[in-house]
Amino acid sequence: MELLNFVADFSSEFVETPKENFNEKTIYKDLPEWDSVLALSIISMIDDNYNKRISGAELRSCQTIQDLFDVIKAL
Repeated sequence: MELLNFVADFSSEFVETPKENFNEKTIYKDLPEWDSVLALSIISMIDDNYNKRISGAELRSCQTIQDLFDVIKAL
């Protein structure tokens, strides 16, 4: 699993936010589009693309895309 691919996969779940707004330092919870439905979509994407299961609590504990990547990589 590579960080750049993860950022691309993560950003693909967002419909309204331009892809160039995403990098490893993006604080995704601050994006206007972020909501509970999108959080579930991210959890599903991680399960489908990376065969890793994360909880809502694990997702909430992260601030940046890098933080989330590190959690997933450690699983």
